[in-house]
Amino acid sequence: NVYDSQRMTDALAADGYVATDAIAEADLVLLNTCHIREKAAEKVYSELGRIREMKAERARAGREMLVGVAGCVAQAEGSEIIRRSPAVDLVIGPQTYHRLPDVLARVRRGEKIVETDYAIEDKFEHLPQPKRAEIIRRGVTAFLTVQEGCDKFCTFCVVPYTRGSEVSRPVAQIVAEAERLAQAGVREVTLLGQNVNAWHGEGEAKGGKTEEWGLGRLLFRLAEIPGLARLRYTTSHPRDMDDELIAAHRDLPALMPYLHLPVQSGSDRILKAMNRRHTAKDYLTLLDRIRAARSDIALSGDFIVGFPGETDADFEATMDLVR
Repeated sequence: NVYDSQRMTDALAADGYVATDAIAEADLVLLNTCHIREKAAEKVYSELGRIREMKAERARAGREMLVGVAGCVAQAEGSEIIRRSPAVDLVIGPQTYHRLPDVLARVRRGEKIVETDYAIEDKFEHLPQPKRAEIIRRGVTAFLTVQEGCDKFCTFCVVPYTRGSEVSRPVAQIVAEAERLAQAGVREVTLLGQNVNAWHGEGEAKGGKTEEWGLGRLLFRLAEIPGLARLRYTTSHPRDMDDELIAAHRDLPALMPYLHLPVQSGSDRILKAMNRRHTAKDYLTLLDRIRAARSDIALSGDFIVGFPGETDADFEATMDLVR
């Protein structure tokens, strides 16, 4: 979400917009939203009620305020947002941030816009490229998106419906951006994706040919870039932790000894109901392999308590896994 906010900020900078902490003084208010929990959507509507009053106050003073909703709530709710909150001028999903300047131009002409198409064919081509001075201002760490969407369809998760199917960014684009970041002084890059270790792409092979790369091979390539001292990635799915990615944890000093690997439950019955397509034993066996490759690695995970149908025994199975 932080990265997406930066993307929108960079896209708007060309139109002369600059960020402000004073919402009441803003010409444009964009709510970047998350839909991981149902309550998040209601919080958005509550915040829009507060912003509506600010917009009305500015209108009484003869000053315009445009209001937009972006992110996964925008993607999921679409035109319902404008129906419930008429003060909203635009609704834009994560797939179309590169169109934001054009959308705003239409809004300024008096249109109400809902832009939630899945424009996967050009989504990575139009990622904003911040200027060198802006990269330097942000410091020595940076996010780099390599993948979007998810095809896993866990029964509790809305991501496939708000972010779309898995799409991987081409190798050449990723390497070029990483090199540009390093040349501007960035020393730590975090690769981002809703299911980042599902990333794959065509990369170089011996003899001038190409071959299919996974995230592990990409990390080996990024580790060759002068100046990049640290690499991270998030968030992962256990089913996509392949041998080459585990080898990267073993062989790359630049790859930080940390892995966030959600499991959600220690109960096989609940895991099946969640459509996770792995067992608790599969997960623990995978952790053993990862620890064997990198003994000092720190691990974290996500756990859902109170999943529909969960019993005390299922909960205790999760606690046993944690222990």
